Amino acid sequence: MSYATSAHTVFDQTLGMLGDILAKAAGHDAGDALLAAKLADDMFPLAMQVRFTGHQVVNTLNRLAGGDHPLADTDPATIADARAHIADLRAMNSAHGPEGWLKSDARVEFDLPNGMAFAMEAHEYVRDWSLPNFYFHATTAYAILRREGLAIGKGDFLPHMMQYFVKKPD
Repeated sequence: MSYATSAHTVFDQTLGMLGDILAKAAGHDAGDALLAAKLADDMFPLAMQVRFTGHQVVNTLNRLAGGDHPLADTDPATIADARAHIADLRAMNSAHGPEGWLKSDARVEFDLPNGMAFAMEAHEYVRDWSLPNFYFHATTAYAILRREGLAIGKGDFLPHMMQYFVKKPD
């Protein structure tokens, strides 16, 4: 499997998970106030975790798949906004199939707002930058919702695994 196929699939599955748990969050007693919840004082709130999860997808598609998509510059104001943002990201990812991504050894260079600059191959960008950051923000969003009492568990985090489920004979 190519690096692009793997990343494309991970984005879709994980964004699907995030959309599903946000759908559950819509029924939580705290409602849209959940978007301000944090794991720790020095961490970003749920709304920013959702936005930054999306930044990883958008940056990857822009840098590796020929996309020209703007980054969201504001946090979702409601759970419904967050869910719509995730749905838009899934559609964007779907529109950039892995066959259009750069070759694995293509050079990728990027700068961060703090002045740091990086240069690496496309597959290294996905492996060492994009997916770790994507998982960090998606997992943090999950952890915030779990901490706030949303009834979610590992099965909600890995729903795509059910396609591989095999019932063992008794």
